[in-house]
Amino acid sequence: MKAPDFVVIKGKLPSLNEYIEAERTNRHIAAKIKRETDQLICWQIKQMKQIKAKIRIRFIWHEETKRRDPDNVAFAKKFILDAMQKTGKLKNDNPAWIAGFTDDFVYGNGQGVLLEITEV
Repeated sequence: MKAPDFVVIKGKLPSLNEYIEAERTNRHIAAKIKRETDQLICWQIKQMKQIKAKIRIRFIWHEETKRRDPDNVAFAKKFILDAMQKTGKLKNDNPAWIAGFTDDFVYGNGQGVLLEITEV
């Protein structure tokens, strides 16, 4: 097994509750959130190398406070995986390419997520 690669995505990504609220308010608002989040992530993963084998991803979520529930924060992995596909870094997020995920949380140390990507 190869050593993991690391990718840092800085900034506060939308939680599931925030996205659902936007969807219920106006689908155009939710579409704007998705578009802006995709752009933010795509910009930050430009230098990431292309994934050529099945991977496992450890998401290390950094949150300033404990106000957002972990399951709502981890929802943002959907945006991250979509952006990885959009930029051509990941061919697909189906079981042929993704072996699994883990989520860890760090509090009081900025906003963002560290991806630890390991080929399996």
